[in-house]
Amino acid sequence: MKDLNRLKVVLAEQKKTGKWLAEQLNKDTSTVSKWCSNKMQPSLEMLMKIAELLDVDIRELIISTKH
Repeated sequence: MKDLNRLKVVLAEQKKTGKWLAEQLNKDTSTVSKWCSNKMQPSLEMLMKIAELLDVDIRELIISTKH
């Protein structure tokens, strides 16, 4: 799958772990791991929750299509 999200980068920038995010969202750590490695993508609704938790604009979590 093509890299579509920047979740791993944003978590690293904020010194947070996938385990922390999984606990906040009540999700399995393997699910969050798949999101971070771009093997799977979170739904838009879930991406909004993640953006809220990390206090970032949702666009910061998505790889830009314009360079």
